[in-house]
Amino acid sequence: MLPIERPQKIVCVGLNYRDHAEEQGADLPERPLLFAKWPNTLIGPGEPIVIPDITKRVDYEAELGVVIGSSAHGVSVENALDAVAGYLCANDVTARDLQHGDGQWTRGKSLDTFCPVGPALVPAADVPDPQALGIRAILNGEVMQDSTTANMVFGVAEIVAFVSQAITLEPGDLILTGTPAGVGVFRDPPILLAPGDEITVEIDDVGVLTNPVV
Repeated sequence: MLPIERPQKIVCVGLNYRDHAEEQGADLPERPLLFAKWPNTLIGPGEPIVIPDITKRVDYEAELGVVIGSSAHGVSVENALDAVAGYLCANDVTARDLQHGDGQWTRGKSLDTFCPVGPALVPAADVPDPQALGIRAILNGEVMQDSTTANMVFGVAEIVAFVSQAITLEPGDLILTGTPAGVGVFRDPPILLAPGDEITVEIDDVGVLTNPVV
């Protein structure tokens, strides 16, 4: 069961952890690199991530999810966190073969069930500093990603302000803030999701989100 109302939009940020950019030999972006997932991707804790026949390379991405609480257009960095209702764990599940084969990311990021969120929405007041949270991905009991939101290139306030300069954020909108190093595709050899797996996203003071893969 989804812990939030289905949002109007899901705005995502790519290459937003220094260690993730380093593991793939990419330069740090000069501004937030935005892309979209669609709401059909959303599932809640315990619901299965379904791998369809059109992809053979499905990856996990532990992310801090930000839920907007009030309309935000053209807000400053200083005031941006006032628009945040709360935080939750998110998994930006990605079909890497579609992402890289298409040349842009929308299809590979937006397959049904490819955005688990949860386990609950933690009010922003209970997370005084979103840039001081440990974040991990755990695959079948093995820690694959282990970082901190302090490694973000652009913090939550910067992201919300940047998005709001171009796109009006509405209550319920979801922002995924990027993933740290340790994703499966850049491991040697790659470690990708397969039916029977269990993938967990764990963020300090936010929660633990676990989903099976089928």
